[in-house]
Amino acid sequence: MPELQLLRPDHAPALLAFEQENRAYFAASVPDRGDDYFARFEERLHALLAEQEAGACYFHVLVGDAGEALGRVNLVDVADGGADLGYRVAQRAAGRGLATSAVREICGLASTRYGLTTLRAAATLDNAASRTVLARAGFTVTGETRLSGRPGLTFLRRL
Repeated sequence: MPELQLLRPDHAPALLAFEQENRAYFAASVPDRGDDYFARFEERLHALLAEQEAGACYFHVLVGDAGEALGRVNLVDVADGGADLGYRVAQRAAGRGLATSAVREICGLASTRYGLTTLRAAATLDNAASRTVLARAGFTVTGETRLSGRPGLTFLRRL
């Protein structure tokens, strides 16, 4: 059973492999991270760990039985009892309920471990899978938005 773990430096190899293997898959539904992200991966990882140490963000890796990264679930822009939720699951792990399970788990952690009271999220209209995950995890639609020029919806969950 995959385990949601707080991001650590030793996740780097599995996380980089996850991002590289799924780049095209992710780009079909969210903006591509760009070549610079991969070229400067280690530097970016250290910056994320510093943000996490400061309590501004909490980054999580969904780790499979063999130590591989199967997904990411992040809480960013933590302030005033709330945070923005972002998540992605590997193509080979999609459709098995892992995203829904991980988002539900992060909602519990957000409340009990991080002391948050609300989570915000957004998904494009053409990303039905992401919108379904949010609905199954107890998020409600709060409005409309644009994500990288594409129409989307905003969501909120009170914890």
